[in-house]
Amino acid sequence: MKKTNKKQLAYEYMKSKIIEGHFSPGQRIVINQLVKELNTSAIPIREAVRQLEAEGLIKYEENIGPIVTPINENEYSETLSVLAVLEGYATALAKDSFTKEKISALREINEKMEEALEDFQFSDFGILNRKFHYLTYEGCPNKYLVETIRKTWERLDSIRIAGSTFIPSRAKASIREHEEIISLLERNASFQDIEEAVRSHKLHTVEAFLQQKGTMKESSFYWP
Repeated sequence: MKKTNKKQLAYEYMKSKIIEGHFSPGQRIVINQLVKELNTSAIPIREAVRQLEAEGLIKYEENIGPIVTPINENEYSETLSVLAVLEGYATALAKDSFTKEKISALREINEKMEEALEDFQFSDFGILNRKFHYLTYEGCPNKYLVETIRKTWERLDSIRIAGSTFIPSRAKASIREHEEIISLLERNASFQDIEEAVRSHKLHTVEAFLQQKGTMKESSFYWP
């Protein structure tokens, strides 16, 4: 295997561990341990660390070395608030693109999210949540807006990582709100109603985060 492939493998492995919460904020990145896990040398691991550092997912601490970047609470809430506005508008613009098949796909994803929550598969819950939201705005005719949303999600990843808190009551409410959004899209509700529902859904997450941040534990998760 070429060194570049080993570096990409290390990068993807570490990034998924960070985004899905297996590596918690502030956790030290132990190069030797990753060498054993990936059965490779330290060189591609260090190259991957540098790339993740450039993306804001890892930072260097003096006398410690690379660690998973802690969450920045203000940036998280600000970025998620912006995402609420962007996704609300994009989903409303895409409202005429929702076929019966697409509505069924949204329902299926939401049902799987509920199953993941019941099985305590919080990483799966987050991945499914991302798929759900992408499906709601992918048909937006404004491609620049879609690309801006993608970049905003990437920024959110680098800010929040696993440092936010998973709140079961909010997760359940999120599933219910998804059902409401699906219902609005299925009956081709007004632009205003769809935009407000999607925007409010995200802003409820911001509110829950701000209410809970004083009691957050770094080892738990939270998905918008």
